[in-house]
Amino acid sequence: MRRVLTGILFLLAVGGRMLAADDEASRVIVLANSDDPDSVKLARYYAERRGVPPANIIALKLSLAESIGWHTFVPTLFQPLQEELVRRGWIDAIGMEAWDSLDRRKYAMSGHKISYLVVCRGVPLKVTGEMDMPLPTTGLAATGAFRTHTAAVDSELALLAQSGTPTIAFVPNPLFKNDRPSDLDLGQIVKVSRLDGPTLESAISLVDRAIAAEQGGLIGRSYVDIGGIHPGGDVWLEDTAKQIAALDFDGDVDRTPNTFPEWARFDAPALYFGWYTGNVNGPFVQPGFTFPPGAIALHIHSYSAETVQSPLRGWVGPLVARGVTATFGNVTEPYLEFTHQPQLILKSLARGDSLGDAAAYSVRVYSWQAMVIGDPLYRPFKVSFEEQWAHRDKIAPELRPYVVLRRMRQLDRDGQRDQAIWVGLEEQKTHPSPAVALAIADLQKAAGDAEGERMALALVVARRSFLVADAPTEAVVARRLGEAGAPKLALELWRRVLGMRTLTKEVRIEWLRQGQGAALAAQDLDQAERWRGELKTLLPPPPVEAGK
Repeated sequence: MRRVLTGILFLLAVGGRMLAADDEASRVIVLANSDDPDSVKLARYYAERRGVPPANIIALKLSLAESIGWHTFVPTLFQPLQEELVRRGWIDAIGMEAWDSLDRRKYAMSGHKISYLVVCRGVPLKVTGEMDMPLPTTGLAATGAFRTHTAAVDSELALLAQSGTPTIAFVPNPLFKNDRPSDLDLGQIVKVSRLDGPTLESAISLVDRAIAAEQGGLIGRSYVDIGGIHPGGDVWLEDTAKQIAALDFDGDVDRTPNTFPEWARFDAPALYFGWYTGNVNGPFVQPGFTFPPGAIALHIHSYSAETVQSPLRGWVGPLVARGVTATFGNVTEPYLEFTHQPQLILKSLARGDSLGDAAAYSVRVYSWQAMVIGDPLYRPFKVSFEEQWAHRDKIAPELRPYVVLRRMRQLDRDGQRDQAIWVGLEEQKTHPSPAVALAIADLQKAAGDAEGERMALALVVARRSFLVADAPTEAVVARRLGEAGAPKLALELWRRVLGMRTLTKEVRIEWLRQGQGAALAAQDLDQAERWRGELKTLLPPPPVEAGK
């Protein structure tokens, strides 16, 4: 009898979770531009993939421009959408026979039933002030930085369940850092997320990659780039790095003033948080770079989402073009405190929240500049690590090493370093990987076993297969071999790495310098001279001194 009761309780619990998920999807509203066939196609695709009722798609006749003025935004987008949501009962409101100066109808509002509003590519991105709109000098507007009507369209749409909100400056977000929001708090904000990017295909990929990651769990390494222009941002990122370490993700933290260099190790970036440069750079622009399914990336910059339709400008569009699953940005200057905060995003996601909930939890204000790209239903930590580990044989070969790395870190953190090393060595027998070899070497070094460290690194040199994506990791191994007193093995690996002809000029210059040093250490003067000669042809000539 007890077994039967336990089984019933289990089914009720699982059924409850399924009903909750289904209920969330049934309450998603999808917004598209009826004048953009791709926008409508994306809306239908998302609804089908996520089980959103087709009736929940609202297609409005909108401008095809990314930026529009308030006199276009209100009559074509905000007002008709709000009216339709009220008419259908999604927003609980009583309309009045009164309108404000922008012809927004006034309502008596009492909440809404929308789980998330999904804005599809083709819907304008930014709303700007008009010449005839006043700029008051009281309240927030008394501060010059906030005397603007410009905002992200999505940030304005978050206030659909409020009436008569100001168009200048911002509106505080009652969900910010609110671990237990009341019904009143939840009823004031519509959680908005956008499916957008440089192409329709890249926007569709946001959906597919989210679903794929939910099935297998978030897998990869982490990268945190600390060292920006304001101390506050660095505090956020330090906190983010600590959270990632507690989750046992293998990864790197860069605390130099610059962003990650082009030659940095950057394999399988499942988590990236960093700042501060205007356009995508570093490892992201290397040929063939792509994110693993489910990847979450945030680069803090004032104009990171000034456009999302360029694969090169800013950060949001380029990250989507390279296969990110979720990212965040700003359409214009938000000021640091009013951007999405990375440590809060991660805190929310790691406890099992959806992307839509994490975005609302991590931003201080609405009617301002921040926006989020990705499927709001996406839950990157839906599958636990223990489930991943138990089913590691079913994971794609290129991702499997990162599940092993996480297990090794977990064991080492629990004081089982020998067991962690054994797990890595066993993996190398059947699925050799430079990433796992490096992790074994790190543990051996920490244990004071120099010979074990060299042996672990030597396994990489012995590999017969070599993938282009492994080049930065193998370069790290080559450096480590030199430091560990194995110069000939280091040189052998540098020969393999520098034998690639697909390296960019900047990366080749850096690695030629390191390879030349390895050749000298190995006393191979001929190789050192050949690399010195090649390096000379790639470097610009020294400046000529005046008068010579």
